[in-house]
Amino acid sequence: MMSNTGYFVDKHSIVRKIWGRADTVLFIFAGASAEFALNKAVDWLYFTGKLPADPLGRLFSTVNYARMIVFSEQETAMKAISQITAIHKGVEEKRGDSIPAWAYRDVLFMLIDYSIRSYELLEEKLSDAQRAEIFRVFSKVGEGMNIPGLPENYSEWAVMRESHLNDNLIKSDCTVDLYKQYKKHLGFFRYVILMQVQALLSPARVKKLLDLKESGIFKPIICVYKLCRKINLDGLLKEAILPANYKVQIKALDIKGL
Repeated sequence: MMSNTGYFVDKHSIVRKIWGRADTVLFIFAGASAEFALNKAVDWLYFTGKLPADPLGRLFSTVNYARMIVFSEQETAMKAISQITAIHKGVEEKRGDSIPAWAYRDVLFMLIDYSIRSYELLEEKLSDAQRAEIFRVFSKVGEGMNIPGLPENYSEWAVMRESHLNDNLIKSDCTVDLYKQYKKHLGFFRYVILMQVQALLSPARVKKLLDLKESGIFKPIICVYKLCRKINLDGLLKEAILPANYKVQIKALDIKGL
C-alpha cells in the first residue's frame, strides 16, 4: 500500500512488523526452504551453483533484497526490484531459456504464505485485513517485476496458491541434494531444528512430499520461546542455536521501534 511518506510499504503496515524481527524472518525462509527444494523449477537455482554451494549465503542475499524493499522509500525499493529482475534476466541469457512465469509467481506466493504462517506461529492470528495487506505488498513487488498472471486479491491468491502447490512441486534429485547441503552447512543440531520448523510451517502438500513430521516436544519449545521473547530473554536462545558466522547479520535483522 502506497503512503504519502513516499515509502514502498506504509510505515504502519503489518508487513514491516513481520519483517522487522530476525526470528520471524528466519522462520519465513526456513519454511520457504522446504518448498524451494521441491519446486519443479529448482534447477534454475542449481544452474548458477550458488544455492547448493552456500545456502546460508543465498538466504541472506535474498533477505537483504526483501528487506530493502520493505523498509525503503519508493525510489530505492523500485531500484532493488529492478536489480532483482536484471539478475534473473542475466541468468536466463546465460542459460538460453526463460524462467517460467509460474516459477516467479511461486516465489512471490511463498513470501506471502510464509510471512503469514511465521507471524501466526510466533505472534498471533492475523486479521483478514492484515492478510490482504500482506498480499497487496508482495503483489506490488510482482507488478514491479512484470510478473504476468498475478491474482487480483487475497481470495484469488488463496485459490491460485493451492493450485500451485498441487501442480508445481515434486521430490527430485535436486531436492535430495539440497537437503544434504542444508545439513552440511547447518550441522546436525541446527538441521534438526530446521526440519521441525518446516514441519510446523509447511502446507500439507509439502509435508507429505518431504515426509516432515512434527515432534511432540517442539510446539511446547516454541511456546517457551514466545515467553522468552516477551521478557527479552530470546537473545540467549538465539546465541545458543545460531551459526556463529552469521550472528552479526542475524542480529542486524532486528529493527527497533516497530
